[in-house]
Amino acid sequence: MRTLLFFILLSLAGPAAFAQEILSQPEAQFITRFPFKQYNGGVMVVRARFADIPDTLNFIFDTGSGGISLDSSTCLEFHIPLKATDTTITGIGGIRKVSFAFDKTLHLPGLSVQHLNFHVNDYNVLSSVYGEKVDGIIGYSFFNRYIVKINYEDNTIDVLSPGNISYPSGGTTLHPVFTALPIQWITLKDKRKSAFNFYLDTGAGLCFLMSEQFASDSGILLSRRKPVVTQAEGMGGRLQMRLTVVKEVKLGPYKFRQVPTYLYNDEYNVTSYPFVGGLIGNDLLRRFNLVLNYPNREVHLLPNNHYGEAFDYAYTGLGIYFVDGKITVVDIIEGSPADKAKFLPGDEIFSVDSNISHNIQTYKNLIQQPNVDLKILVKRNEKLLLLNLHTISIR
Repeated sequence: MRTLLFFILLSLAGPAAFAQEILSQPEAQFITRFPFKQYNGGVMVVRARFADIPDTLNFIFDTGSGGISLDSSTCLEFHIPLKATDTTITGIGGIRKVSFAFDKTLHLPGLSVQHLNFHVNDYNVLSSVYGEKVDGIIGYSFFNRYIVKINYEDNTIDVLSPGNISYPSGGTTLHPVFTALPIQWITLKDKRKSAFNFYLDTGAGLCFLMSEQFASDSGILLSRRKPVVTQAEGMGGRLQMRLTVVKEVKLGPYKFRQVPTYLYNDEYNVTSYPFVGGLIGNDLLRRFNLVLNYPNREVHLLPNNHYGEAFDYAYTGLGIYFVDGKITVVDIIEGSPADKAKFLPGDEIFSVDSNISHNIQTYKNLIQQPNVDLKILVKRNEKLLLLNLHTISIR
């Protein structure tokens, strides 16, 4: 089962005042277009340069980030000067003070964004999840300056200046509450029907997440359905969550049924409950082409050719990471299919069903098939072993 969760929430500003003076706007102007690639779960990664460093770096494009950031090891590698501050950020691993690289420029293809304050965090876990270095996160500090069009059919991003814009026909325009993050009112149905606020989070490689507190208070979940325990990753490291299915999630006029759902024990109140109940991640959002219009406080959704794709219901309980150049088993959930297949921490994976690509994202895609038998070749104590993994479905 796909196990990535990633989101950062900074201190949130209050909602905008309802009384606003309406001023005429110029037409939005096209600035640039550049490609992105997708990691597991639909998470978007773009290449960009930081300040005067000539190397291009990997940045996650993340509406769930309240700012913009750099990885601490990237700062060490390129000797980026930092300033300690009392500013704190909150993530699934807790609350921590962060240093900053102040007043720097981000160079995207065809666009240099100036006067950005990058906070610094450790993204080593994310790099090990994807098998590629994650150098930073692009969030609100970028999105609030532009209109951003995301096309998941051809993996391109268009950036436009703020202004009047005509949205594509055949879609719908949402009007989220904007703090540093877009917060959308959605309806959901399982044991009963409910409606609540949820973040729109392109940096989360999952479909849907609810805080355990919201799930309990709302009584939304069918009691006879038994969630399984799984592994998730995010700012601050790894932690366990529960995984289940919700009968229906409705975003605007669009209904999704039998949606895979993470249940998160929100010890540090990352989700700001009781104001927000959780988040919609990019494995659901990627089913639309998006227009993120932060200046006008709008998000436009247009169903694309991924809209009808099946959800990922597979479950293995196997946590694999790219560590020191090896694809390594790190976590095994007790009683899970991986436990029953006798995987052990430290096993090095050489192949999955005869695939010897040594690509962790390829291997994760292969084990994200429910109700299949997979032969996985591992190295343990200098010996090769062939383990039989039977995946199950959370439905």
